[in-house]
Amino acid sequence: MADEEQRLLMLIDDEPAQCRLITALAAREGWRTVVVRDSETAIAMLGTRQGMQLSAILLDQWVPGDDACSLIAELKARRPGLPILMLTTSSSPLLAVEAMRAGASDYLIKPIAPDRLMQALRHSTRRESPQDELMPLSEKMPANPDFDAMIGAAPAFRTALAIAAKAARSHGPVLIEGESGTGKEMLVRAMHAASPRSKLPFRIVNAGSVPSGSLESVLFGHEKGAFPGAFDRQIGAIQHCDGGTLVIDEIDRLAPAMQERLAEWLRRGDVRPIGAHHSFRIDTRLIAASNLPLRDLADTGHFLPELVDAVGHVTVTLPPLRQRAGDIGALARHFLTVIGDQPGLRPLGITDGAQALLSAYDWPGNVRQLQAVLFRAAVFCDGDALTAEDFPQLSNLLGDGPSNSAAIHQAVGVTLFTPDGNLRPLEEIEADVIRLAIGHYRGRMTEVARRLGIGRSTLYRKLSDLGIDNAA
Repeated sequence: MADEEQRLLMLIDDEPAQCRLITALAAREGWRTVVVRDSETAIAMLGTRQGMQLSAILLDQWVPGDDACSLIAELKARRPGLPILMLTTSSSPLLAVEAMRAGASDYLIKPIAPDRLMQALRHSTRRESPQDELMPLSEKMPANPDFDAMIGAAPAFRTALAIAAKAARSHGPVLIEGESGTGKEMLVRAMHAASPRSKLPFRIVNAGSVPSGSLESVLFGHEKGAFPGAFDRQIGAIQHCDGGTLVIDEIDRLAPAMQERLAEWLRRGDVRPIGAHHSFRIDTRLIAASNLPLRDLADTGHFLPELVDAVGHVTVTLPPLRQRAGDIGALARHFLTVIGDQPGLRPLGITDGAQALLSAYDWPGNVRQLQAVLFRAAVFCDGDALTAEDFPQLSNLLGDGPSNSAAIHQAVGVTLFTPDGNLRPLEEIEADVIRLAIGHYRGRMTEVARRLGIGRSTLYRKLSDLGIDNAA
């Protein structure tokens, strides 16, 4: 902990208010901040005793303007191992690509959210997972908000989609559980697009990023003068979404008092803003998302059982990517197609060796992390396809031990042999081939049947006989 408390951040910025904000936020993560106002001072500081103690640099693009990428390259050339984060008002993919090629480690869009800044600072000095991923840009790449855009053939994943697709047509609460990065937000948007409320208000509130003291007001609203600082009346998210859908993300992080407030709303169906003298009926559908299993939290006394019962009547559980490694190839090809459409980039293929390397990693950040790692590799790739050499950090993490070599070898295609050297049963191989085809052709069953050389009715019969869930 002592080392963390000594981390030093150089902030290149000439806006006093922003400098104070960033300095205060960085201090929460144990960083000390030194502010410089221009490029020349920043470069000169690298050679000083204080400059040699730097752990990261945060650069506001406004200071050097159009020369921001040149300044990043200069700083990187002088201190190659120093993470550089760029702060900008632009969400242009082209600028992000240029900054990354110049040496930027992350790309933060103003106005910067406190949680996003602290996350970037944490990641800038963490070495146990692939870094330099430009997470915000990869997350902003366009995606169709429908179930057809959800790539994967793993049985647990298809089952989750089937439950979600059926629940989308109803009006009751839904709980979506899954680790961070498994695709909960994308699934939520697909459900809303497929619901009878698709043309009505839709809002996502992240319970983990809103200060606990403000969350009640954000959700339920308040009257003017309800508390110190309530200078105007505010309509809460629940009322704003009347007739539509409200999503509460990271509901597992709600304080006990807010859990009781939500449970009461779901039980009674009416809302009373803070400071109001009356309540009123609201027809807002709730979709809750949680990184942790709520039932387990309730069993250990960390979550209100009544709220679990209210939101969890229909529960969709998205499996982590490590449990659907067979989908990684199809996901990688899909992401590379989307990435190739971004300004400054081009479509790329992926070799079997690279796909095997991706499939051998356990992806603690799940699908979101896979997308970000592919984006970084695509930025620096000079060939027509990504190879294993384009993922040096993954190679370092996996090493070249016997177990990892075996995992990489088995990750390509369909495994024909059991670990003892005998052939696997034909039924198992056939099931794997069908799953691979469904993933490769993104669940388009007519195309799957055509490529396998069988009729659709035969394909569906085999799905039933082999126990493959084809819900989509």
